[in-house]
Amino acid sequence: MRRFRRRRMREFMSEFEPGPGMRVLDVGGTASMWKLAQTGAQVILLNMPREAEAFEPGFWTVAGDACALPFRDHSVDVVFSNSVIEHVGSQERQQQFAAEVRRVGRSYWVQTPNRWFPVEAHLLMPFVHWLPRRWQAAMVRRFSIWELAERPSEDRRRFYIEHYLQDVRLLEAGALARLFPDAEIRRERFLGWTKSLIAVKSRATS
Repeated sequence: MRRFRRRRMREFMSEFEPGPGMRVLDVGGTASMWKLAQTGAQVILLNMPREAEAFEPGFWTVAGDACALPFRDHSVDVVFSNSVIEHVGSQERQQQFAAEVRRVGRSYWVQTPNRWFPVEAHLLMPFVHWLPRRWQAAMVRRFSIWELAERPSEDRRRFYIEHYLQDVRLLEAGALARLFPDAEIRRERFLGWTKSLIAVKSRATS
């Protein structure tokens, strides 16, 4: 995952060239992602209060709702989001998220795991996300590869599994294109499969 994130950040930096005088809003992001890249831009990290990291030099940290961004229309140069839109819940919430990204940013880069990739990105389980929700619940409440790798506390495990079952809603390319009709939909591939999708509106596509 770290390798994919590094490559993704290189592509983002090459596309937008964020430098001094630019404002980048990372919706749902943390400083750790930006430590994979060097940028002179002002980076604003927006996250939910429980996820917001402590203040770090070089970043602005804002607590807020990704579906109701506390910024004026077109007030940032680029909105960046990595694996967040699938976490916000219902289809209506995803529509609100997309509308807010398009409202606030002059351009944007929104990445999300592809629903049709055979390994579910959050629990690292093959094919489980293609099963009926009732079957998923029966399986992942007993075991997931994610918990084997992470070895979380029981409280964190229970929270994460229930969040996955109740809120995570994976998207495919057509659904992402409908949410971001002014974007180019790019595909991040692994072994020939589309692992992730990225909705990109850059200066070239504006």
